[in-house]
Amino acid sequence: MKKAVILGANGNIARIVSKELHQKGWKLGQFSRKPQRVNENDELISGDLLDAEAIEKVCEGADLVFLVAGITYNTKTWIHVWPKIMRNTLDACITHQCKLVFFDNMYACDPGAVGHLTEETPLNPTSKKGQVRMEILQMLWKEVAEENISAMVTRSADFYGPNATNSFLNELVIEKMKSDKSPQWLYDGKKKHSFTYIPDAGKATAFLALQDDAWNQTWNLPTDSSYPSGEEIVEILNGLLSKNLKLKVLPAWAIWILGWFISPLKEVRELRYQLDQDYCLDSSKFEKAFGWKATPIKEGLKSCL
Repeated sequence: MKKAVILGANGNIARIVSKELHQKGWKLGQFSRKPQRVNENDELISGDLLDAEAIEKVCEGADLVFLVAGITYNTKTWIHVWPKIMRNTLDACITHQCKLVFFDNMYACDPGAVGHLTEETPLNPTSKKGQVRMEILQMLWKEVAEENISAMVTRSADFYGPNATNSFLNELVIEKMKSDKSPQWLYDGKKKHSFTYIPDAGKATAFLALQDDAWNQTWNLPTDSSYPSGEEIVEILNGLLSKNLKLKVLPAWAIWILGWFISPLKEVRELRYQLDQDYCLDSSKFEKAFGWKATPIKEGLKSCL
């Protein structure tokens, strides 16, 4: 039985990847500080991603390693933690000749190109978080170029889905509207914005890992190409919920002031470019290669209700 190790178990993507591979007959090792079982025969390994020895040990005997960790949304933490996590993971995979799948976001991409993000969009971040993501991507691709490892990067836009945690769309819009409260948005509710449906992202990531011709390249995961604005999303949800709630948009000046008192708002300010202009992720490379279609936004939103 082939074995896959999930580094950063328990998260939205980790759970779906684990279910998908289990259905294909794979054995799963779940690694995190407090791992939880997804499938009956999962192996649970408690440990810290900053512990190089622990990562090296858990990767022994694995065919695939998925780095799908979510780190506290804090710039200083990212700068300190992410390069160490990537170094530990790369070293372990090289030692045991495991293939590595890294689940990434779009932060490292050029802010001037967010209106049409493809796999070819240049990495040219202006934010500190984006610079961290570029640094760890460069570490990964260096090892691939030197033929020390086989790897792939799968990327999503902001994600959403049933019972999603740490999702901007779930927390500020969907859950508020379900509770008959006004939905909220940041900067501009009229700009187009891509959202990746979590089940699509997880299933596609697991699928790609099993394709021999998908390695050593980047893949944008299936994302609905309708690119709705915040106002359009609220209109869809109002229709599904038979409500007439209005979108409340927090402008830049308010975010700047409140950021001094509310940490998440302070952290999001450097990524303003993702919300005050059209932000559209193009996943046509994946869809053309494998014949998949992303879940339509209305269908995805309905599932969240």
